[in-house]
Amino acid sequence: MDSDDDRDARSGGGPVPAVEAPAAPGGMAGLSFPYQIVAAVALAAFGVLACMQLAMVFLHVAPSNTLTKQHGAAVDEWVYPEFEQNWKLFAPNPLQQNVAVQVRTETAGPSGPRTTAWRDLSAEDGRAIRGNLLPSHVQQNELRRAWDFYVGSHDDKNRANGLRGTLSEKYVRRLVMLRLGGRDDGETILRIQVRSEVRAVAAPEWSDEKISTGPSHRVLPWWTVTADDLPEEAGQ
Repeated sequence: MDSDDDRDARSGGGPVPAVEAPAAPGGMAGLSFPYQIVAAVALAAFGVLACMQLAMVFLHVAPSNTLTKQHGAAVDEWVYPEFEQNWKLFAPNPLQQNVAVQVRTETAGPSGPRTTAWRDLSAEDGRAIRGNLLPSHVQQNELRRAWDFYVGSHDDKNRANGLRGTLSEKYVRRLVMLRLGGRDDGETILRIQVRSEVRAVAAPEWSDEKISTGPSHRVLPWWTVTADDLPEEAGQ
């Protein structure tokens, strides 16, 4: 009998090659038609949501414009609080006002309470910085940031907006008393009053713009000094 090899040799055939099955289509093409529709709708919804998110964040960080003036509330409702951004798309406008923080005191004079003249704490910081090659952050920012903290947490009538308002009041009071040292001209300080003096920066010489550089004031109510307001060395 002929072997299998002999029969293969006579027939001129070799090993039968294996036939590969056609690869199944990948991606959405591999889904049935109903699932393709569902996937397409989901991708379209995701794309619309992504575009809306980018548009809302762009309007939130962009400078004031017609859209934000008309639809600012809708933009804020979308962004806050989950997508809040603490940066701006463009550099902020340069400071156009000079803000000085001033204080006056009511002291226990020998003939009764005496009210002192206004003392410009910002000007004192300015003199300490001017000519100083390495001014400290305290001299540059402490008083300014404290006043910004207070203004940002109070309304126009100096009413505190929640706990941050109360905290900012305590911070300003302690900072002022730290500068004064608990005494003014050797007399015990009974009360303090703080105000800001704001002056617009004058227009450059080449400009025809007319700007009033007169002062405007925001005067806070009198605060009675307590032991918590005094520096540690003054309270001893």
